[in-house]
Amino acid sequence: MDLDAINKLIDTLIEKQIDEFELEEEGRRIRIRRSAATPVPPPLAPAVGGASALRSAEREAGPQPSSSVPAPTEETGLLTITSPIVGTYYDAPAPGAPEFVHIGDTVSSGQVLCIIEAMKLMNEIEAEQGGTIIKKLVSNGQPVEFGQPLLLLRPSN
Repeated sequence: MDLDAINKLIDTLIEKQIDEFELEEEGRRIRIRRSAATPVPPPLAPAVGGASALRSAEREAGPQPSSSVPAPTEETGLLTITSPIVGTYYDAPAPGAPEFVHIGDTVSSGQVLCIIEAMKLMNEIEAEQGGTIIKKLVSNGQPVEFGQPLLLLRPSN
């Protein structure tokens, strides 16, 4: 599925007021969820496509890691939360809102850790494992690359 097809799909979902959609095609999966109640931070740079009301979109193709697949660091036993996409990192749901997590916070599996904005889509990055946030590796509003480390997490035993 190309970018134009995805953008047309998003526009159709908004027009038809569909809150959640999932499609699997040729081993690729795209899931789109939206919620108008969730405030989203404004983009810092122009982005292509529409639908700022979309809260989360995930795209998996082949064996790509999911948003927070823990990758153990060799020296310390910490887990690295990485970016599943290229975009802009936000540590709060809206400008001036409290951050999702702070250093030292204990998080549980499924808890939102941050948002990566890509093409005006706000992708919630969730913890796949509980633990304690040890370090933030990026700053609010910073551009991030696919696979770039975002946070370090000490897993709870």
